[in-house]
Amino acid sequence: MYHTQEKRKIRLTKPILAKRKNAWLGIAYYFWENEMDAIRWGNESKRSTGYYEVYTGLIDCENVLDTVFNEGHYIFWVEQIEKAAKKIIKITGRKATIREINSYFTENAKWSEITSGIMFQDLPFSNDLLIEGFNYRKRIQLAVFNIGIILTFAFYFEQKC
Repeated sequence: MYHTQEKRKIRLTKPILAKRKNAWLGIAYYFWENEMDAIRWGNESKRSTGYYEVYTGLIDCENVLDTVFNEGHYIFWVEQIEKAAKKIIKITGRKATIREINSYFTENAKWSEITSGIMFQDLPFSNDLLIEGFNYRKRIQLAVFNIGIILTFAFYFEQKC
């Protein structure tokens, strides 16, 4: 998998822990399944130094909640999201935001106590693909909570944004 970061003076020896409040699944080490997505993330979100770096990682996904390919995990995942959203709606009287869901999970779910990570997906923008307007592939990310499942981590390349 691929980990994207701003270029730094010294190359990374381990991934950077994402701590932003709007991170999809809260505090975690984030990896992309596809190089194309890692490059896009570098070009759009890792621009502060004018260059970004992509690293590769081999990750043991045996204890990962796989909401992409495992039907049982997916059903559990949807149930948890909807349960959290209903609680937020009850409190606020409106649909929940991603930030509110992430805050709820960070404060209540304690994912890191039940799984080493969560693999999830969304749809890429159509201009990433070979067919205009047809989102035929998944954009898969892995949020790693336990750094111990990252078996290898190595520099892959750097590129100007």
